[in-house]
Amino acid sequence: MTLNFENPISVHAPLGLYSHTVSVPAGTELLFISGQLGVRQDGTTPPTIAEQADLVFSNIVALLKAHNLAPTDIIKLTTFMVAGQDGDAVRAARLKHLGSHRPASTAVFVSELVDPAWFVEVEAIAAKRNKVNS
Repeated sequence: MTLNFENPISVHAPLGLYSHTVSVPAGTELLFISGQLGVRQDGTTPPTIAEQADLVFSNIVALLKAHNLAPTDIIKLTTFMVAGQDGDAVRAARLKHLGSHRPASTAVFVSELVDPAWFVEVEAIAAKRNKVNS
């Protein structure tokens, strides 16, 4: 299976850690990962966005591994971050866990998440090769 991450010259170059388009071949199974929060396994939430973002991307990688996938299988990320929080901390955590991979991405600033202790939430979609395509 080949995922094609592209940045056509007919539009501006990406302004961040993303690709403008991703094409996925027919017969590819998709994994949808619900919004992940910076919450520890014991249910507690660290006080900083840097710690929360690290947990968010660590959780995403763990969920991918549970399905025999890797960060490079992510085709789309949607990030919700509370306005006024440190976006650089989220980018640093993303780089730490996803490396140079550039899926299609959307980032949205929101006034708050469901719990005021939460500062960032990230959804992911990954492409999983079906046995038919192997």
